Amino acid sequence: MAKVKIQSIREKNAIIGNIIDAMAARTGFLLVGHRNADEDCIASMVAFAILLTKFDKQVQIYIDGVIPPNVGYLANICVYNSIRVINSRQRLMPGVDTIIACDTPKPSMLDMSPKIRKIFASAEVIRIEVDHHLGADSDYIGDEGYRLVTEASSASELVGVLALKLKLRKDILGRFMIADPLSRNFVLAVLTGIIGDTNMGKYLKSRRESRYYNIFSGIYNDILMRTTVKESNFTRIDEVYKELQKLSEKEAKCYGYVIQKQNLSKSVAYIVLTGKDMSHLAENYDRETIVNVTKQIVNDLAEISQKVGIIAFPEKTETTDLVQFRMRRSHNFKSYDLRKILELFSIKNGGGHEGAVGFRFSSGEIKDLRGYTERIVERLEKEIE
Repeated sequence: MAKVKIQSIREKNAIIGNIIDAMAARTGFLLVGHRNADEDCIASMVAFAILLTKFDKQVQIYIDGVIPPNVGYLANICVYNSIRVINSRQRLMPGVDTIIACDTPKPSMLDMSPKIRKIFASAEVIRIEVDHHLGADSDYIGDEGYRLVTEASSASELVGVLALKLKLRKDILGRFMIADPLSRNFVLAVLTGIIGDTNMGKYLKSRRESRYYNIFSGIYNDILMRTTVKESNFTRIDEVYKELQKLSEKEAKCYGYVIQKQNLSKSVAYIVLTGKDMSHLAENYDRETIVNVTKQIVNDLAEISQKVGIIAFPEKTETTDLVQFRMRRSHNFKSYDLRKILELFSIKNGGGHEGAVGFRFSSGEIKDLRGYTERIVERLEKEIE
């Protein structure tokens, strides 16, 4: 059946609602695209994957080909967002219950290994589709009710629409402690896809493309203006793109500085940042970058240890003087509820769910940050044992 645009806003919202509910409820996600994936195909998969990491899900992207050099930075984004990119020669992690097909006109064009095709055909798997190819020589790939297939400048733009709708779901955001789905790297991936389908950095020409860009550029300009010193709005999409790419590169450098300070016990990987470390970070990176990186690193520490990751750091601003802790449980380790640590150490200013908690103290309460962190690690080891 040839693909047609979604006929009403109500139908579109219902489909997006179904997809968001699946993102919250399902656990193992695999993103696939078409053979010889182009910029929009890769960017839409990466953008969707970034959204899924905010739900602390297991995320894999399958690309059995070469990522074009001009979007090689998207592969770097995947590395420091714990998004696994695999090909036919690499092992697929088990537990896939949801497959997301991006930017692919019809099933025969999907880039999938024989094993993935077998999983794709399973009745237990939900198949989600995000695509902007309509009309003749197209055919639906996703399950009915999970087909975000309609007019757009790119598949990446539709992933952007999904994020905007997610931003309104306060129930979901609160449950998964998502501050804002429109993170910097997500924005970069979406704009990469839009640019890729509009001749990579040239002006948008058609009325439809201009209309969609005007909607997103207004939102994305707001994000950029909070993190740059530019005094005027970005008027060309390639200006936005270049600025975002530069900011993403800074985030990667910040990540590299912090991750080298990791310590590893039997079951816990942890990092304790000193006041000197935080002064260095504050001199070189904005607060949003530091927050994004520390959140991502604690996820990576959990996967490194295969049990629990912890990051502790002082945070001193004009309005706050705190010591922050973040703890994350590995996706494969589900036998311990991290909230128990809050009870064991009588911590009042903190919370979260069984797989992730955060807590904080005023700086005067913790005289020895490393010592306190190591006591938590020691107690965790006993609890896990």
